[in-house]
Amino acid sequence: MATADPHIPVLIDALIEATAPVSGVWIDGTFGAGGYTRRLLEAGADQVIGLDRDPMVFEMAQSWAAEYGDRLKMVETVFSKMDEVSAPVDGVVLDLGVSSMQLDMAERGFSFMRSGPLDMRMGRDGITAAELIDQSDEGHLADILHHYGEERAARRIARALVRDRPFKTTAQLAETIEKCLPRSKPGQSHPATRSFQALRIAVNDEFGELIRGLAAAEGVLKPGGQLAVVTFHSLEDRVVKRFFTARSDTGGGGSRYAPETAAREAEFILTPRKAIAPREDEIARNPRARSARLRVAKRTEKVSGPLDVSKMALPKITETQGL
Repeated sequence: MATADPHIPVLIDALIEATAPVSGVWIDGTFGAGGYTRRLLEAGADQVIGLDRDPMVFEMAQSWAAEYGDRLKMVETVFSKMDEVSAPVDGVVLDLGVSSMQLDMAERGFSFMRSGPLDMRMGRDGITAAELIDQSDEGHLADILHHYGEERAARRIARALVRDRPFKTTAQLAETIEKCLPRSKPGQSHPATRSFQALRIAVNDEFGELIRGLAAAEGVLKPGGQLAVVTFHSLEDRVVKRFFTARSDTGGGGSRYAPETAAREAEFILTPRKAIAPREDEIARNPRARSARLRVAKRTEKVSGPLDVSKMALPKITETQGL
C-alpha cells in the first residue's frame, strides 16, 4: 500500500467505528500526511477531498496519491473555506493542531527541540513568529502567552521577549523562556512548551480558523452527514464542545435555576454524547495521543442563522497596533 506515515493518525480506529458505515464524499480538512484520508477511503468513502494550507504536504503525497485515482482530490486552502470547494458532503474530519511531520522539520520553526528559523506558519502567508514577537507590545505578548498557552509566568516571559528581541531562531527563543522559569523536573514538559504553543496558535489564528471551520462544516454537510473533530489540548476541546453543545441544544427543560425555553430543532445530534479518549494501547504505540479527544456529531435537516461566537469560549486577546 502507501509508504510509512510520519504522522500517526490519532484516534483513527475510534473515528472509523463512530462514523460507520463510512460512505459517500468526505472532506479531510487537515490533510497533513494523509493518514485520515487513506483510512476513510479504505473504510468505504467514495471520495475524499483533502484540504491543507501547507503546500508541502501535497508534494509529499505524490508518492502514493495516484493509487486512489479520482477518489482522492487535494486542494491547497484553509479548512474554513471548505464551502468553496465542495458541498454537500457526507462527512468532515478535522485533526487540529500541528502535525508530527511539521514538528520534526527544524526549518518550519515549530519546535524548541530543533533549532531552526522562528517561523511557525502552517502555510505560506501571514507573519512569522519572529515578526509577531518583534511587532507586538509587552501586553499583547502576555495576553497571547496567558490565554493561548495558559502560561502562569506570561507577563515575566513577555517582558523578557521584549528585552531580548529580535529573535531569529527557535533556540534563541527557547533559551530566553527557559531563563524565566524554574528548571523542569524529570517527567515534566519543557519550560518553553506552553509559550511555543501560544505563539503558534497566534501566528496561525487557530481559534478563528476553528470557529469558521466548524460553521463551514455545518453548512456543507448533508442531513445525516457526520462531523468528527480531534483536539489535542483543553482550549481546543473546550471550543469544540461548546459548539456541539450549542448546536445540539433543543431547548425546553428548565429548572429552579433557569427558566424553561422554547423547544427547537437542533443542527446536530451528538454521537456519542461525550468525547472519546484514546485507549491505553494506542497511547503506548503513540504517546502523542495521550491528550487527544474525539467528538462526533451527525447533521440534522435544521438550517439556522449565523453561529453565536460569544458562546464558544474563545480566549480574549487584545489587538496590537500595526498587526
